[in-house]
Amino acid sequence: MTDAPDPALAFPFIGGRPCLDFVATLGRRHSTPVERLPDPAALARWIDAAGLGAAPPPVRVTARDLADARALREAVYGLLRAALAGREPEPADVERVNAAAARPDLAPRLGDPPWTARHPARAALSTVARDAVLLVRGPLMERVKKCENPDCSLLFLDDSQARRRRWCSMERCGNQAKVAGYRSRSRAASTR
Repeated sequence: MTDAPDPALAFPFIGGRPCLDFVATLGRRHSTPVERLPDPAALARWIDAAGLGAAPPPVRVTARDLADARALREAVYGLLRAALAGREPEPADVERVNAAAARPDLAPRLGDPPWTARHPARAALSTVARDAVLLVRGPLMERVKKCENPDCSLLFLDDSQARRRRWCSMERCGNQAKVAGYRSRSRAASTR
C-alpha cells in the first residue's frame, strides 16, 4: 500500500501484476466505488508508486491523461472479467487496450530513473496495457482470481504453491474473514 492523503485512497499493490494493481485503483466496484484516482496528481502518485515513473517524481499528468487512464482501467477490467468468466470481451474494451498497448511504452535504462519516455504518463499506461494483453493471452490468466471477501473487488494473481489462495491479501481481507468467522463461532457457542 502507498501513502495517500486519505488512507481509504491508498493504492493496494497486491495484485501481482501492474495491470491488476492498476485495476485496483477503483475499489469496491460492486458497492460504493472508491475512486483512488480522483485527480491527475493521484495518477502521478500511482505511476511513481508502481515503479513506472520515467522522470524525477512526480510524473507530469494532465487531465486528459487522467481521463485516458480511467477509460483504460475500465477496459482492462472488462477484459479480465470476460476472461475470468470464459466469455469474449467487449470489442470496445479490446480496441481501447490494443490502442494503448500500441503506443510507445517505457524504455528501460541504467541509472535513475530506471525508465525513460518522451511522454512518461502515456508510456506508463502503455506499459500497463501491454501487461494486460500478455496476461489475458497467456497461461497465467488461469491463476487470476477475485478476492472472496464480498466487500472487496480486487483481482490478484494466485502465486501460492497449492493455487488455493482465496483473499487478495491475508492482511486485508483474509484477516477480516478469520475475525468474522471467529466471532460467528463464538456467538453460536454462547447461544447453546
